[in-house]
Amino acid sequence: MQWPPGGGNQKEMIMDAELPTYDDQARLWNGRAAQAWIAQQPLLDRVFEPMQDLLTAEVVERRGRQVLDVGCGPGTTTLAVARRLAPGGRCVGIDISAPMIEFARERAANDGAPVSFICADAQTYAFEAASFDTIMSRFGVMFFGDSVAAFANLRRAAREDAALRFIAWRSPEENPFMTTAQRAAAPLLSYVPARRPDGPGQFAFADRGRVSRILEASGWADIDVRAIDIPCTFPEPDLLSYITRLGPVGLVLQDADEQLRAKVIQTIRPAFEPFVHGGDVRFTAACWMVSARAPSASGSSVET
Repeated sequence: MQWPPGGGNQKEMIMDAELPTYDDQARLWNGRAAQAWIAQQPLLDRVFEPMQDLLTAEVVERRGRQVLDVGCGPGTTTLAVARRLAPGGRCVGIDISAPMIEFARERAANDGAPVSFICADAQTYAFEAASFDTIMSRFGVMFFGDSVAAFANLRRAAREDAALRFIAWRSPEENPFMTTAQRAAAPLLSYVPARRPDGPGQFAFADRGRVSRILEASGWADIDVRAIDIPCTFPEPDLLSYITRLGPVGLVLQDADEQLRAKVIQTIRPAFEPFVHGGDVRFTAACWMVSARAPSASGSSVET
């Protein structure tokens, strides 16, 4: 079966469901998932602003001047960091999604910040060797087909003693808001693929030990994987579009007939009531803040 669903009747999708692969991720982020993300960009920027602020503070504190943003999407964090680097610094964003890179470039053209964007796979892209003193990512590094190869490629792009900083999701069990729609819709949408703990996907880095092993195997040093819990909020009127446009359920609903769509919405919306507080939706994002360093030739460390 093609993922995300793009053809065939619902009975066929139920019978033939498969787990998404790395190639599926590339199709996903160059198709309707990208368009949905772009359409919801103002809302997503608000939801993930606390993570953006954390990363920006890390980069600025280290005084990085040449920064790479991996899995930059529509460029929100890339632009935020670039503004803080000016004058004299530059931030480059890379993403596999052509629609989101095009959108990011349009935003950058109206911004004037020292920023540029590359539409490519960071796992295999031929970066100029030793060209960045900071590499960062906000939820953009969990989708590689071969994470060790990807971080080794990023290591080659890093200068000696360059910093790696990224935020990734912890486990789905620790992030009930992110899995509520799929759990609530499961009796109605049995063809939504199950999340696979070893990825690629949103929770591919849920295992702290796996993250450390990947970074060690790809040549990074001074690895620290720290649990952080980040309060997030957005207006309650935006909840319905959030849960029906984004994530696995949102993608399936794009292909559902009106009767099934209405039934799914009627089922999943009440499941989010524990997160609704007056006019706001509030939840805690359970994440890892990961830091590492590209070792120098001598193997000595420098303070970051």
